[in-house]
Amino acid sequence: MSLVVAEAITKDYQTGDIIIRAIGGISFAIDPASFVSFIGPSGSGKTTLLNIIGCLDAPTSGRLTVAGTDVGTLDRRQGAAFRGANIGFIFQDFNLLPVLTAYENIEYPLIMVQKVPPEERRRRVTALLETVGMADQAKKRPDQLSGGQKQRVAIARALVTNPKIVLADEPTANLDSHTAHTVIELMKKIRDERRTTFIFSTHDQKLVDEVEILFTLEDGLLKNQNNGEDKP
Repeated sequence: MSLVVAEAITKDYQTGDIIIRAIGGISFAIDPASFVSFIGPSGSGKTTLLNIIGCLDAPTSGRLTVAGTDVGTLDRRQGAAFRGANIGFIFQDFNLLPVLTAYENIEYPLIMVQKVPPEERRRRVTALLETVGMADQAKKRPDQLSGGQKQRVAIARALVTNPKIVLADEPTANLDSHTAHTVIELMKKIRDERRTTFIFSTHDQKLVDEVEILFTLEDGLLKNQNNGEDKP
């Protein structure tokens, strides 16, 4: 059973009297434990689509089912609860809170979103610091970490709520080639171990070369889907 199913979804934005169609009626399916990316030029709809999958925005029409839930039917409160239980986010610029340590940044969603008891928080955060190779950097704040280390913390933060899906918008764009490759391999390892689905939006060829399925968007339309050996 597919984890994400889009059926003819559209997304319109209104600016004054002008309606702009960002997503033009696309359909696709993504299975559990997938490692996939949406690619395309700026303005093609990649980030909009990630926001819809992540319940940060709602489709104008069509149906989007995520983990068995028609997310287009959720109100703001329900969407936030669904997002907190099922989806993690990794951002291009890391989005770590500068006043918190690496440990505290990872712990933050467990306090603010899921209200997890302290002992369980400690167990999860400690385990993920080990998983991403940051146990010895737990007490450092973001300004004391390299770009690759910040992204490892961001990955751990995205995973700490045990999401079914991690959405990542340009997660390697600010990393050098060696660090990007290391981070990609880490995400693949986590996918294999946890069966987490990773869905990316990217221009970065380093990541494009490593994903298993590519969805190509152009002007809000799905132009192509490439799988495995069919990738360019």
